[in-house]
Amino acid sequence: MAGLRLIVGLGNPGPEHTRTRHNAGFWFVDALAERERARFGLESKLFGETAKVEIAGQPVWLLKPATFMNLSGKSIAAALRYWKIEPEEMLVAHDELDLSPGVARLKFDGGHGGQNGLRDTMRLLGHGKFHRLRVGIGHPGHKDKVTPWVLGRPGKDDEASILRAIDDALDALPIAVAGNFMDAMTRLHTPRPH
Repeated sequence: MAGLRLIVGLGNPGPEHTRTRHNAGFWFVDALAERERARFGLESKLFGETAKVEIAGQPVWLLKPATFMNLSGKSIAAALRYWKIEPEEMLVAHDELDLSPGVARLKFDGGHGGQNGLRDTMRLLGHGKFHRLRVGIGHPGHKDKVTPWVLGRPGKDDEASILRAIDDALDALPIAVAGNFMDAMTRLHTPRPH
């Protein structure tokens, strides 16, 4: 299987959204850029911020759509076209209500699970055949509380758990970039002592 050439973090632009649960995808690509000492720059024709890193000896583009979550697909589709990257060579990192903070899971294909950034991306691509990194943010327990929950900031403990899961995902990332997704999944999905 082809490796990864594009890693997208989903989130909402603007300082008021920076540390919200819904921006867990941004947290991931920001942590990756920081680890690789890369800087994001605004790329207006791609409706987002981009950076370039090298992982496992491969050049990989990073993208943070600046379109707000529910229009993320516009930026993603533009980047895939511009860089001539196939959807299967893309990893989209996003917040996941169905996973607890501290849990991150890799997945290929499937539905959007109500995640608006995925929903818009799949609408524009016509399918969901791309890799996802699901970063657990937990569930507030009732569907009426979901919107304020995802747009709110996690408490200290949850934030620390989310950041730990992001670190675990970053450690597994070079294996995924190289195209060994099963090994990357095994590495990420096997509990490690902290």
